[in-house]
Amino acid sequence: MASRLRRVRTGSGTLWLYRDVMSNDRVARRPLDSDATRRAARRWWDSDAEDYQREHGAFLGDADFVWCPEGLRESDARLLGDVAGRRILEVGCGAASCSRWLARQGARPVAFDLSARMLGQARAGARRSGTDVPLVQADALALPFADGAFELAVTAFGAIPFVADSARLMREVHRVLAPGGRFVFAVTHPMRWIFLDDPGERGLVAVHSYFDRTPYVEYDERGVPSYAEQHRTLGDRIRELVGAGFVLDDLIEPEWPAGHEQLWGSGARCAAGCFPAPPSTSRTAEPVPAAGPA
Repeated sequence: MASRLRRVRTGSGTLWLYRDVMSNDRVARRPLDSDATRRAARRWWDSDAEDYQREHGAFLGDADFVWCPEGLRESDARLLGDVAGRRILEVGCGAASCSRWLARQGARPVAFDLSARMLGQARAGARRSGTDVPLVQADALALPFADGAFELAVTAFGAIPFVADSARLMREVHRVLAPGGRFVFAVTHPMRWIFLDDPGERGLVAVHSYFDRTPYVEYDERGVPSYAEQHRTLGDRIRELVGAGFVLDDLIEPEWPAGHEQLWGSGARCAAGCFPAPPSTSRTAEPVPAAGPA
């Protein structure tokens, strides 16, 4: 992505600043392998967990299922159907508010995340809400679950772009789903990649190629990656799903609701009305039965 909100700590709290970070020598478009991407993701979310919840916790709720910055709630969208009694895996759960909502609907969720600090926020959310769910610290590329252990897998708010080998992630999710299971996820809309997060007076002008898959990487003062985000086109995502053995059911691009004032950390108001906000596309897919054709 071309720019990102930078968090600056001050004596009185936290100040969020828009800027074109591609002009910073600690920011680059540069290839980054899976191990380095994993380390950067764990480091970022461990360091950002408390601030993230402080900034977004009220919007996400302690036991609510919000798919994306547009405020699309599962209670309204019903993308998952009837979840009562179903074994559900939440991928990249963060504070696990979605899993707690699912548990209140009678589901049997398990929530996992790479970040220990985010799982700490999940435990805090369980105490506040009175709803507890199993929490697991795990890597999405090597899930510690048996084949066919779940009937549904879900992930909201764009966890997938923090994984370098997202095709392998799709294969792992497919592996742990029972035949006929479904994977429903929200991910950063690829159109976001070509614009500045805050376009300013220039308006929405494409500044990067939609077809450039080189990840956006931030580095610390020692030159160690501290944040990495991957980009894939819509075609890439579909090929990943099909290659893993899924059949695509739907692709949903929610519009920004009239009167919705809650902007996410890296979305400009003018952009929100023109294309889906950062983690906004939801896809529903199901595994192909082992004996059936793709």
